[in-house]
Amino acid sequence: MERLRESLHEAPIVDKDGYEYLVHPISNGVPMLDPQLLREVVVEVMQEADLDVDKIVAPEAMGIHLATALSLQTDIPLVVIRKRAYGLPDEVALHKSTGYSESEMYINDIEADDRVLIVDDLLSTGGTLAAICDALDGIGAEISDIVVVMRKVGESAMDDVDHDVESLVDITVEDGDVTVH
Repeated sequence: MERLRESLHEAPIVDKDGYEYLVHPISNGVPMLDPQLLREVVVEVMQEADLDVDKIVAPEAMGIHLATALSLQTDIPLVVIRKRAYGLPDEVALHKSTGYSESEMYINDIEADDRVLIVDDLLSTGGTLAAICDALDGIGAEISDIVVVMRKVGESAMDDVDHDVESLVDITVEDGDVTVH
């Protein structure tokens, strides 16, 4: 986890209307994502996650590269929760609300009783993950585990959901600096 910790301290922080936004290769794709960093993160996720699942689930967009690498290493099929409707049979819409946006997302290829692992890059406000959990619960899927690479310390929408989230690192971003807890 040395590369991840080092990359967090090197990542730029930009001000977005008073919100300190961490720009990190895992969560933004910029600065450039070093394959050694991605490999380190995927290996750690494999050690932390319950991999006795039918499917890996990841939200578009920044969970995709992480979940793809995990799928390639484990041979577990990947389902991407998309930001666009395709109108496929049994497509399930969900509404997500984060600290900075609201939008719809769409789930395909998840059935009742599927055991799933949710993987994502960053848990900040928790709005996306909470909406995904509610939708998967509504389908009747079993959420076996939820693993995020980074979790911002503080309250989140996941506090009101009956699923625990494991993180590789917990962070705070304050006064232009990242603190890894």
